Amino acid sequence: MEWINVIIQGVLLGGLYALFAAGLSLMFGVMRFINIAHGDFIVVAAYLMLVAVLTLGLHPVIGIALVVILMGGAGYLGQRVLLNRVLDEDILPPVLVTFGLSIIIQNSLLETFSADSQRVPSGGFATASLSIGDEIAVGVLPLAMFLAAVGIIGVLQYIFYNTALGRLLRATSDDPEIVPLMGANNSHTFALATALASGVVAIAGTLLAMKTNFDPTIGPSRLLFAFEAVIIGGMGNIWGTLAGGIILGVAQAIGAQIDAGYQILAGHLAFLAVLIVRPTGLFAKAKG
Repeated sequence: MEWINVIIQGVLLGGLYALFAAGLSLMFGVMRFINIAHGDFIVVAAYLMLVAVLTLGLHPVIGIALVVILMGGAGYLGQRVLLNRVLDEDILPPVLVTFGLSIIIQNSLLETFSADSQRVPSGGFATASLSIGDEIAVGVLPLAMFLAAVGIIGVLQYIFYNTALGRLLRATSDDPEIVPLMGANNSHTFALATALASGVVAIAGTLLAMKTNFDPTIGPSRLLFAFEAVIIGGMGNIWGTLAGGIILGVAQAIGAQIDAGYQILAGHLAFLAVLIVRPTGLFAKAKG
């Protein structure tokens, strides 16, 4: 029963990793854009949640909604004002620009909030659990995070395949040079994609802030987890992102059960194993 509990906790942790990865996968899928600052934006959302709850005294649910709106708006403006200027066939300029953004964000957060570890209080919600039998307990917050991941990925799937915006995003992803001939504006489309991805990032950051301690320097490690989840699941497969997050979370949980020092290493080893067996990811879309 102990190992069953470990696997359950790993699956729930994988939901958070899937949230980390969903926004990254969305931006890469639509724009072929690698955002090095993705993890730092997750941390920004966590700090915005901290300000909303502790400084403004808002209820956590209202705080999450406020952070989603702020991050979505900032994502749209950032894409229109800055990132659209460096998008081209060459992937290097966006990488360099977002690397610079990463450094700026980390140092700004350090200056504003210091290097002290923070956490958003969530009352009994963080400690509440549901008992399954006598030996297995599922935390309410991790369960809520996993259900949020499933729900958000389901919404993204619906948007992509059942709405006009989704058709526009898919068309832009397939051939961005043809879409403007049909009357669409690529700059606006890219900004909408970034706003949507930023909203997902905001939810991931707010839940991270409620689940565990965070500080201004953890962004790169969140980016790494997001990359691994996306690649394990297969680029271009939104549900594969969820599967990738679960595999990563379960591997880390098993590693931690063996030895606390093996937690992160076990996740990296699982990532490496998937790359060896299937370099394109487990659920990559077939070409042609």
